[in-house]
Amino acid sequence: MAEQDPGPGCPAGKQQLPAFSWEVRANDRSYHKQFKKKFAFCLTREKYSGNAIKTAKYNILTFLPLNLYEQFHRMANVYFVFVILLQTIPEISTLPWYTLLFPLGCLLTIRGLRDLIDDIGRHQSDRNINSRPCEILSGKRFRWQQWRHICVGDIVRLRKDSFVPGNEPEVQASSSGHPPGAGRVTCEEPNSRMHSFTGTLEWRGESFSLDSERILLRGCRLRNTDLCYGLVLYAGFDSKIMRNCGKIQRKKTKLDRLMDRLVIMIFLGLLLTSLCLAVASGFWAKTFQEDHSYLSALYQHTTPAQQAFFSFWGFTILLSIIIPMSMYITFEFVYLVNSFFINWDLEMYYPVKDIPAQARSTSLNDQLGQIEYIFSDKTGTLTQNVMTFKKCCINGTIYAASGADTAQENKQPLGLGLNWRQQEEKKLDFCKVTLLEAAQQDTDPVLREFLRLLALCHTVMVEEKGGQLVYQAASPDEEALVLAARDLGYVFLARTQDTITISELGVKRTYKVLAMLDFSSDRRRMSVLVRDPQGRIRLYTKGADTVILERLQRRGPSESFTEMALDHFAQETLRTLCLASKEVSEAEYSSWSRRHHQASVRLRDRAPQLHRLYEEMEQDLQLLGATAIEDKLQDGVPETIQLLKLGNIKVWVLTGDKQETAVNIGYACKLLTDDMEILEEREISDILKAYWVSNNNLSSSGEAFCSSNLSPQRPEASRHKKRALIISGDLLDKILQTEEVLKEQGRLRRWLAACRATGSQEQGSLVEKAFVDLATSCQAVICCRVTPKQKALIVQLVKKHKNVTTLAIGDGANDVNMIKTADIGVGISGLEGMQAVQCSDYALAQFCFLQRLLLVHGRWGYLRVCKFLCCFFYKTFAGLMAQVWFAFHSGFTAQPLYEGWFLALYNIFYTAYPVLSVGLLEQDVSAKKSLEFPELYVIGQQDQLFNYRVFGVTFLHGASTSLASFYIALWAFQDHVGSKAVGDYESFAVTVATSALLSVLVEIILDTKFWTVLSFLMVTASLLFFCLFSFLTQSADAFRLAPAVFRFPDASRNALTDPYVLLVVLLSLVVNTIPSLTIQLYHSMAGKATIQQKICLKARRAPEPSVELRAHMPRGSARRRSSYAFSHQEGYAGLITRGQSLRSRAARSTPQLLHPATAPPVRPLPAPSP
Repeated sequence: MAEQDPGPGCPAGKQQLPAFSWEVRANDRSYHKQFKKKFAFCLTREKYSGNAIKTAKYNILTFLPLNLYEQFHRMANVYFVFVILLQTIPEISTLPWYTLLFPLGCLLTIRGLRDLIDDIGRHQSDRNINSRPCEILSGKRFRWQQWRHICVGDIVRLRKDSFVPGNEPEVQASSSGHPPGAGRVTCEEPNSRMHSFTGTLEWRGESFSLDSERILLRGCRLRNTDLCYGLVLYAGFDSKIMRNCGKIQRKKTKLDRLMDRLVIMIFLGLLLTSLCLAVASGFWAKTFQEDHSYLSALYQHTTPAQQAFFSFWGFTILLSIIIPMSMYITFEFVYLVNSFFINWDLEMYYPVKDIPAQARSTSLNDQLGQIEYIFSDKTGTLTQNVMTFKKCCINGTIYAASGADTAQENKQPLGLGLNWRQQEEKKLDFCKVTLLEAAQQDTDPVLREFLRLLALCHTVMVEEKGGQLVYQAASPDEEALVLAARDLGYVFLARTQDTITISELGVKRTYKVLAMLDFSSDRRRMSVLVRDPQGRIRLYTKGADTVILERLQRRGPSESFTEMALDHFAQETLRTLCLASKEVSEAEYSSWSRRHHQASVRLRDRAPQLHRLYEEMEQDLQLLGATAIEDKLQDGVPETIQLLKLGNIKVWVLTGDKQETAVNIGYACKLLTDDMEILEEREISDILKAYWVSNNNLSSSGEAFCSSNLSPQRPEASRHKKRALIISGDLLDKILQTEEVLKEQGRLRRWLAACRATGSQEQGSLVEKAFVDLATSCQAVICCRVTPKQKALIVQLVKKHKNVTTLAIGDGANDVNMIKTADIGVGISGLEGMQAVQCSDYALAQFCFLQRLLLVHGRWGYLRVCKFLCCFFYKTFAGLMAQVWFAFHSGFTAQPLYEGWFLALYNIFYTAYPVLSVGLLEQDVSAKKSLEFPELYVIGQQDQLFNYRVFGVTFLHGASTSLASFYIALWAFQDHVGSKAVGDYESFAVTVATSALLSVLVEIILDTKFWTVLSFLMVTASLLFFCLFSFLTQSADAFRLAPAVFRFPDASRNALTDPYVLLVVLLSLVVNTIPSLTIQLYHSMAGKATIQQKICLKARRAPEPSVELRAHMPRGSARRRSSYAFSHQEGYAGLITRGQSLRSRAARSTPQLLHPATAPPVRPLPAPSP
């Protein structure tokens, strides 16, 4: 065995391993406890972590201070506390301090309870994981303990189907036996690299090399092994999966961040306004004292400077209600109700599993309408991870499914009374009637070899449970092929280290395995060399069509027909696979076997030598046929991706699977199309290097690595071409600079090594930016073989360099970090547990529901929140800016214009309900139109509905409304009193207040596009509350009871019963409404259609724009895609032949077989499409 990779049981000899500082001794807890490490200042803790994990943010002691600390990161909360502190000073207070403290307390309590409920769920999840049982060696026997009690160095006993509690090497695997003795492991420090590990095991006086194939990762499930002993190397947060889990981050929407900046701007504007008014107050006081010296006794203790000082703080408090606390409370209610709308949406309910959509976060709804990039997992998110054998071509004949399959599914073939697979029989969706009849006749040797190959050439494991055969396959492709052979009478029964036992139409046959030529991503095929019971040696090969067809002995009519069949299968986006075989002579095998053994024990260049021998054996093959497998996507995935792309949303697939698997899924779900230019490692290398050279960021030594004939180009060049980028996790490590060790191999790796050696941090950032520019210029991106941490790094990189809104969607624990990092995290309730759902912001049952979540609820949520903010700011400015104008006519004193009760109730009862109805119910188009026209989604991506410009327009609109309401009333009251002698300050305040209130309500009515009964009730309720509370707070009886509290007795009744005042109110209403009506009329006359009008016009031109037709792409691909794309790493053939996961025993007794009695008719090959 090679020094760098000795097999198990082989001593490493004088192998020189790198020096590592992580030393683990078996069953020696006292040794590990003596080591400490620094973690903060002079504080230390144990170097080897315990196995208990804690993902929750709070505990009993830290919840209150930490949650308050997080909440006061919102500038609005800081602003409200500042105002409350000012209210506690009697000299400048205008309202009691507790009137502002109570609503702030309610706001903090509501948000704190929401955070507490979320954290309680995390605590429950942590308890469930830490309380899992495990057998730990204690003394001379194993005891059941909880995961939390496991320590580094413990020897644990794992049983079949149990979870691995930590990172540990597989010390011994057997059906029975004793645990291993004491040993010591020296390995690398804890890190996040999931696919690599280096260490050495010293056991019983010998040293053994450890690599990633001999390490069990925390959270994995033990399969195909009854009993396993392991030594815990990394525990708790030192384990690789926990190193890949990101921290819980408090997510803020773009509108939240914008509101924080606006609060600062408003506060600075408020201070500037107060300062100007205070300075004017000082000058006015000085002038007034000089002109009215007879009142000097009133000002003997107050100078103009003191007057200005107190006026500044008085105006600050008086104008502080321009940022109303009620807006934030109403905000939370709007978010909550819109979250309920998501939960109640029956269109996102999955009845098969009784799973509704769930909004786990109530503060991100508007951000759903601004998503620009979606990062999706593949397995379990886009796919069901289920492969189905659909069609095949054997010896020039295509066998396919027909409509009569289902009706004939349960029929039993004659002469085969078998009962071992009654449960599986109901799951068949490919009925092989004619194919099964041909196999039973056993007259076609090609068909016999075809089915025999399916039963022999694979790495599937099998066991019998309750009379049923249970297959464990590393890839769903292989499982589909073995199941197809089983259904056709060639049943894989058992496997040992050197034999495979199958049943051929009821006859059990055992084949001796001479060699397994393993699969690799470069070879794209696997072969098995067997000796049949008659003593003949045959090679069975299956793999991608391109590599099989070029190794055929001859090319005849049957081979040409098979190629046409492959094109036909590709047009239906099925995953194709070619099967071939040949007979090997004894002399040829003897020579090849001797050289194969010599190559397998070489110390150097073992893998290239083996691959050359594999290549030599896999020549002069005879083509048997081709298979077509359907990769079961989730329902509606292609349509959903197409709709999202029409909505200007880019979809990236980040998967741990191999490239071939991911590419096939990309084509199946229409993420990739045949007219796209595919950029792989070589093209990425050339483009990034050309970009580096063009920016002159390589030193002379680094430039030597670059090809001089590369034409400089920017990564985002050629945007007019449709391009897709496919990149592996290994290459990402080099680009993102996340690996500690750089392997010096390959063109791009050598170039990046030079860049890293000569460049600075800024140069590394330039490489990252160049990669992001290249990736974002592509229409599709697929990242293969990426770790959970790499998924999160990719999301973080796009957010960093592009400043875009991102969404991550996944279904497993390996997606948690990505979900936490993205602006929006969506968990799929799939087969891989609930870890992703527990850490997500939204939970869905199917990927297809994402289109409704974003294009309907997301767009509506963004629209509603934006209009809510516009209306709230408008009504606040329109109603309360009159305080500023009143200061110019009240000697610049901080005297309020309005009655105190009007100020208190204005934002709670008088104007809150119409604005609330807008935030809850507003729509510009229906849900159906939103899906038919996903282009409308771009509005949210471009921040068109609420930004600095919209806020400025809203401020000017509100200020102009308050200006008109105030000065029209002032003009009317200046020289004329009504018939009832109405002309006092109280009547003037009521007139201005009524004019502003009615103008605000009319403006909201004009701006509302979607009217319901509730909308009418809200407007009506506002008017009724205004009349009711005006009567109650301004009654004479209330004034007599508390004259200091109710200061406007009968003011509204006196003023609003005067026809002259009513005309003034009507005039103000007309003046304030004319601008809005004029703008709408101008848009109509100038042809500037509204969004709804554009939609209606487009609908009339295209009367049938259904979602299915818009999203469905015609099948017409001539590009064949291989289904031989395993999701596991190479090496499974070696695992089988070494016998590490097998028991060397005779094959099991053959169970009785059962076959379906139906098969599809033979179909002639249709003419290929041009």
